[in-house]
Amino acid sequence: MQEFDHIQSLWQSHSVEVKISSDEMLSQAKKEVAGITTRSLFNILGMLLSFAAIVALQLFYPFNSWTTQAGLTIIIIAIALYTIILYKDYRIIAKNDFTEHPNAFLSNLKVYQLNKFTIYTKLYWIYATAISVGFILYFYEMLDNLNIWTQTGIIAFTILWMGLCATILRKAYMKREKERIDLLIEKFERISDQFKEGQ
Repeated sequence: MQEFDHIQSLWQSHSVEVKISSDEMLSQAKKEVAGITTRSLFNILGMLLSFAAIVALQLFYPFNSWTTQAGLTIIIIAIALYTIILYKDYRIIAKNDFTEHPNAFLSNLKVYQLNKFTIYTKLYWIYATAISVGFILYFYEMLDNLNIWTQTGIIAFTILWMGLCATILRKAYMKREKERIDLLIEKFERISDQFKEGQ
């Protein structure tokens, strides 16, 4: 029994420091940065497609009520503004070559993280409110042509979907993004430290 305790104490006191080279860390970071920028581009592309589809609907479908036009206009403006914000954030992370300027990229990454937090907290509620008001005005004319059960189903689905997006999906996405960006920041801080030690 004493031998086991002795082995256990040796095992616990022995710490292995895994040292990853800055080249390996940069290679891992490059993949993660590429993943973040690709996801950002897909978000922007999705917003642009939504914008184009709603503009086409407003231009080519004959609506009778001013409320429908007002609703679509509010939705279009909200999507356009949100797309511009997403593009500005994409530019923050894509403008530096992180292999040449890790410290500059690190500071940009921290700004990007802060902007993402703002987008998915404060700005999200402004966006969600604008989209909701736009849909309410849009559905005012559209639902009038449908029977009561279809109207109730569409309204219930819209409320449930907006609630799901505002709570569970948004929080899960925020948590996952925060973990990814935190890990990337940690890697770049280690890379910067290794460069300082090497000098």
